[in-house]
Amino acid sequence: METTWTARKMAPFRQGVQAGVAIAIGYMPIALTFGLLAKTTGLTLAETVLMSVVVFAGASQYIALSLLSVGTGIFEIILTTFVLNIRHFLMSASLNEKAEADALWKKALYAFGITDETFSVAAMKEGTVSASYMFGLIMMAYGSWVVNSGIGYAVGASLPESLQESMSVALYAMFIGLLVPALKKERKTVWLAGLAAVFNSLGTLVFHLSKGWSIVLATLLSAVVVEWLAKKGENEDE
Repeated sequence: METTWTARKMAPFRQGVQAGVAIAIGYMPIALTFGLLAKTTGLTLAETVLMSVVVFAGASQYIALSLLSVGTGIFEIILTTFVLNIRHFLMSASLNEKAEADALWKKALYAFGITDETFSVAAMKEGTVSASYMFGLIMMAYGSWVVNSGIGYAVGASLPESLQESMSVALYAMFIGLLVPALKKERKTVWLAGLAAVFNSLGTLVFHLSKGWSIVLATLLSAVVVEWLAKKGENEDE
């Protein structure tokens, strides 16, 4: 009887672990690349792993590396990554509607592990999701990201110095690779990228802002302008 009860108790956790295997595998190349680029940016192994442990947000960590490489201040980096991750508020609120009643501290704990991938898997699961399921799911994703970040750094440290320096170009190539598919799908993305580039150029060349503040302001302004134009277009269509 006790064995059956324990099996039922562990079932959601096992389901989460099984669902997280695919995410863990998918995170491997991205985390390895992050660790490698962190080495070329000048971070130590401890700083690289700590960033993955504390932040656990791929896009934000890559952008943080880009900002660090141009000497951006801490406050600008925090503000930029905060703006980028505002969507996590919406994902958490949406997932809360599907979540079973659990202690608040449990929900707060697994909310930290919500990423685009873990949210998608949890949102598509039939029925409700429990804290046990989310812990199993996030454990796989989080563990893969942190461990492979460290491995990527160790691999980067073993590469020749000239190759390490050239790897910094991969950071920009990765951003281009992420942007191009989005440009093909939505015209809004084209405007967003174009306006951000214009605002950033004006900020640095005309108003002589620091690179960090120029990026932050360009991101906010382009998002506001594009969203305003989109709303205006919808109202005119109606």
